[in-house]
Amino acid sequence: MADQEKIEQLKVHLAGFMTRLENMDPEETSIEDIDQLISILDKMETSLK
Repeated sequence: MADQEKIEQLKVHLAGFMTRLENMDPEETSIEDIDQLISILDKMETSLK
């Protein structure tokens, strides 16, 4: 995958991540929700390598 494609893919994933993060209610957020967010970040990091 070309670098530009990786960057575009990262932008899409990051936008989705930020939307999900912004819509979370801190009082209703579970450990599983946070684990899923961390997993998303790990996947983004892996895709950049």
